[in-house]
Amino acid sequence: MKRILVVEDVEFNRDLIVQLLEDEYEILTATNGAEGIEVAERERPDLILMDLSLPVMDGWEATRRIKAQVALQGIPIIALSAHAMKGGRGPGATERLR
Repeated sequence: MKRILVVEDVEFNRDLIVQLLEDEYEILTATNGAEGIEVAERERPDLILMDLSLPVMDGWEATRRIKAQVALQGIPIIALSAHAMKGGRGPGATERLR
């Protein structure tokens, strides 16, 4: 069974994601960026769903650190955010967010 790591600090959001995916995937969880890195290193999930706004270490930095490790570089990471961002749509939106 494929494994997905959900890195999300808000319990309601984390529980919702787990409920949506748990029938088809093995779900691992972490509540902050530092913990997310530790779980990724230990468990080597097939996919990471990473909240961007996290305590201890934000999702941006956790993603950078995961992608800097050769053993973890191939794991796809999908960024999650409950915050609406002005100018976050259309061509070049990713560059504006950096």
